[in-house]
Amino acid sequence: MAASCVFCEIVAGLAPADIVREWDDVIAIRPLNPVAPGHVLVIPHTHVADVGESPLVSARTMACAAELAAELPAANVITSKGHAATQTVAHLHLHVVPRTAGDALPLPWTSQQQSPVRPEP
Repeated sequence: MAASCVFCEIVAGLAPADIVREWDDVIAIRPLNPVAPGHVLVIPHTHVADVGESPLVSARTMACAAELAAELPAANVITSKGHAATQTVAHLHLHVVPRTAGDALPLPWTSQQQSPVRPEP
């Protein structure tokens, strides 16, 4: 368990969470601020900072996220690596976000978002 890691505290049962599913080494919880109904976070028990730190832990966590996503007609499965990529908790986690046609949930690579400002050459 990493010091002051909220996800490690949740995994250890030291912090509250709404647990949706549990595996031997991974949990799925409801986030405090879901972006859509049914949004869950998939979190490994092992503390790794991000998806690039441990390919085996990342793969196992993705397998669990894929299991959840398979139960949905449409979903985004998203993770971020590093602050510049919008990672806010330094413990690997994947978002499984159910989607429906026309839900208007904007993502950076969709037409709902403005074009990013590109640096000049």
